[in-house]
Amino acid sequence: MAYTPKILAFAGSARKDSVNKKAVAIAAQGARDAGAEVTLIDLADYPMPIYDGDLESADGLPENAKKLKQLFLEHDGLLIASPEYNSSFSPLLKNTIDWVSRKETDDEAPLACYTGKVAVLLAASPGGLGGLRGLVHVRALLENINVIVLPQQRAISGAMNAFGDDGNLSDEKQQQGVLGLGKTLAEFLARYQR
Repeated sequence: MAYTPKILAFAGSARKDSVNKKAVAIAAQGARDAGAEVTLIDLADYPMPIYDGDLESADGLPENAKKLKQLFLEHDGLLIASPEYNSSFSPLLKNTIDWVSRKETDDEAPLACYTGKVAVLLAASPGGLGGLRGLVHVRALLENINVIVLPQQRAISGAMNAFGDDGNLSDEKQQQGVLGLGKTLAEFLARYQR
């Protein structure tokens, strides 16, 4: 029986009409088209306090951190669309990564949710660089916590006007490129997990 890669897809934005949510949905479709099982989530559905060691010591992980942690553990790959905030990534994305990284039990391996996972990154931004500067920081962070980050990525500039009413990119070449990111991740995972 053929292996079916499992991919968790999300954007580091809570905005209802986020261009990064639109972008990651396209990449997720590319992964599905390539045979992967994709779980597309909205981080707005998992509100958590800013990470605080004292809070963790007193109360343990918040329930939403536990739910996210379980999702990360159940998936082989990550499709992440990262908005750019002041040339870096969003506090929401960093907070999510931080909470999910925390051990729930003493026998849990450090960084269990990240070690060996494979990620593909993309960004959408109103600016001319399309969020490219922020992706440098996301890549560095993920690689430091044992995630394999593939070199392929996309940065969609002028993003406020880049999407049609159907949620797809108006530029067909850009649309195919973002679909291709999901396909690349799915195909890599299928080979990597053999």
